[in-house]
Amino acid sequence: MAGETEEAQAVPVNHDPRRLAWAYLARVVQGPSPQLARLVADNGPEEVARAVRAGALPDELVARTAARAQVDTAASDLDVVAALGGRLVTPEDDEWPQWRFLAFAGVEREAGAGEPFALWVVGSRPLAELTDRAVGIVGTRAASSYGEHVTGEIAGDLAVDGWTVVSGAAFGIDGAAHRAALGVGGTTIAVLACGIDRAYPAGHARLLRQIAREGAVVSEYPPGTSPARYRFLARNRLVAAMSDGVVVVEAGWRSGARNTAAWARKLGRPVMAVPGPVTAASSTGCNRMIREGEAALVTCAGDVVEVAGPIELRDELPMVASRDTDVLTGDVLLVYEALPASGTRGTGELSVESGVPIERVRASLPLLELEGFVGLGDTGWFRRT
Repeated sequence: MAGETEEAQAVPVNHDPRRLAWAYLARVVQGPSPQLARLVADNGPEEVARAVRAGALPDELVARTAARAQVDTAASDLDVVAALGGRLVTPEDDEWPQWRFLAFAGVEREAGAGEPFALWVVGSRPLAELTDRAVGIVGTRAASSYGEHVTGEIAGDLAVDGWTVVSGAAFGIDGAAHRAALGVGGTTIAVLACGIDRAYPAGHARLLRQIAREGAVVSEYPPGTSPARYRFLARNRLVAAMSDGVVVVEAGWRSGARNTAAWARKLGRPVMAVPGPVTAASSTGCNRMIREGEAALVTCAGDVVEVAGPIELRDELPMVASRDTDVLTGDVLLVYEALPASGTRGTGELSVESGVPIERVRASLPLLELEGFVGLGDTGWFRRT
């Protein structure tokens, strides 16, 4: 994706005025703006775009839009994205994952909250389809071999089972999650904190192209936007919102991954964490979240589906592997456990070995024989296999 912007800008296209208005407003706000989104829903994007240019807005929106009100690169932005094989997706489009973003209604008053105003997307499949069954997998950039291995196992198994893996395309756990999904022919979404025409980190340029072919690269920021710390924090809320649940594999106590987990909790998404070595700084965040009840402990894809997957009604309880001897209790169990794996023992020996008085040993042995657990031979009692 990086390095393709110049070529893309040389291919002008005649765009629909309504789409141009959406692109203009998306650059003006660059992120969530619930107030502006409500204006657009009530009046349409073209009317609101005219109001923004004229400064004819409610007072609370003037400061939000004034700095970029005269910057109109809508046509070139749409040209750039079209040249990449992408598009601008708005709440008016069928592929807008509206039900995913409903949770933002309860957190709009928090700083940086709110559903995205619009999304720039590279990828052929509809966004709503990709996010129908999705799990966010995030973690530290300084991943250990343990973290990358566990990430690969979980993400790969989820992708094989038809889940979309959502992450942020960073080095470490994010990259491992994306690669694992792609490696098994699955789908994955990369949510960027910059324009989708920029490969960030640059070392993941090839990976991002692969993600775009098999899934989607998504950003709420228009082409050419540089990454910034506050944009990474805002990006994390989208990773959480697009997922049925978020798995943190490795994370320090203060980290972007824990910020994603915090957004997941705010949006009502289950949070899961993979436990790590108590000596590893990269696992302190996961271990502490598990200990303090902020995250469910998971070790495999099955655990993740159990926590984040749909609730299923079952006709009967799942079968649990058990031993025949699980039915034995009390003195009877002690007497049985006192028998050797091979060979025999007399009642006196069994009493000494089990600590059960000899009269209760004599009472227990016929019961064990009746149930087929033991037999009596010439030299004593023995276990039946």
